[in-house]
Amino acid sequence: MTDFAALAETIAKQAKSAARAMAQLSAGVKATALERMAAALVDAAETIQAANAQDVAVAKKAGLSGALIDRLTLTPKRIGEMATGLREVAALPDPVGEIERMWVRPNGMRVGRMRVPLGVIGIIYESRPNVTAEAAGLCLKAGNAVILRGGSEAIRSNIAIGRVLQEAGAKAGLPDGAVIVVEQTDRGLVNALLKLDRYIDLIIPRGGEGLIRAVLEQSTIPVIKHDKGVCHIYVDEAADLAMAEAVCVNAKVQRPGTCNAMETLLVHQSVAPTFLPAIVARLQKAGVEIRGCERTRALVPGVKPATEEDWHAEYLDLILAVRVVETMDAAIDHIVTYGSQHTDAIMTQDYQRAMAFVRRVDSSAVLVNASTRLNDGGQFGLGAEIGISTGRLHARGPMGIDELTTKKFIVLGDGQIRE
Repeated sequence: MTDFAALAETIAKQAKSAARAMAQLSAGVKATALERMAAALVDAAETIQAANAQDVAVAKKAGLSGALIDRLTLTPKRIGEMATGLREVAALPDPVGEIERMWVRPNGMRVGRMRVPLGVIGIIYESRPNVTAEAAGLCLKAGNAVILRGGSEAIRSNIAIGRVLQEAGAKAGLPDGAVIVVEQTDRGLVNALLKLDRYIDLIIPRGGEGLIRAVLEQSTIPVIKHDKGVCHIYVDEAADLAMAEAVCVNAKVQRPGTCNAMETLLVHQSVAPTFLPAIVARLQKAGVEIRGCERTRALVPGVKPATEEDWHAEYLDLILAVRVVETMDAAIDHIVTYGSQHTDAIMTQDYQRAMAFVRRVDSSAVLVNASTRLNDGGQFGLGAEIGISTGRLHARGPMGIDELTTKKFIVLGDGQIRE
């Protein structure tokens, strides 16, 4: 029988040792390592795809949904995007050692705050093997060591990617243990890792509600999480309906299995008779199942009735809940009641209403006249993201390299003492 506690401690100690070395590496060494990792991913694309094909075959046999299969699948384009993401992160300014500001106290000493790495970061994630490269790149750029534990459905893909990253990083001068991919899929090992707050400084879970709840219940280590993505678009009475139609189709159809895909569409009653028949026809043509309130069903015959559960649902699939609302206040009340503070948007040409929506909707990202799918570190110019935090402490929204650092006070004196 495997001794999970001992194995977890061995992994965590190795990462802790690497983190001390990572904190001292120059920006140049880290950037070079990421560039070499990017090139190595492209060179190993066939090997990675072969491993991924095995994962996909097992997932299909197990009956995973089409959306989850999509998240799992690595195409040549997606491997290229992984490499591009690493290069973009490599090109970002290095945050480590940055002094935020200095101020002078009455006794002449100067006080400031400097960015430093968090240390060892554990990432626990499901389905998407591209997270292996994204998370490693961001954590390394910020001077951290990273322990990556993906789901069993992507284990072959994650191991293949991890080995490529480890070999390229070692050749570029990264310490052994800077990137660790946990190859065991037993939950017992994860639970043991979650107790090692002596060695691991932060846990970031990326996946479904069940995974995040399990991590929160087990971990003695601080956790930054994102809640489920119950994302809304509200089409206001002052919306440009052609624009709203294009944005809503993108938000639902472009990649429905992602946490920033629209799950509920709210439409003002004054534009619903014109807007709903057109948007429902386009969505249904794209394969989307519509579940609507009574007013929606009256305007568009054939729509399935929405239940109370639908307003809470994160479908991660080609399913959309639709509700007609009387006012913007009613739309906001719906979002407050059923939303997950992830991503919400308004379509309107009225500036005052747009700004009122931005102020009143308390989500990690609030968009005006733009798709919810744009709530993403790469789209926001962060290079990439480690995840989207819906919490309030330390980080909120897409987490880039700055959010993978902390700060320490530094004091420059010339003999000051406390009287």
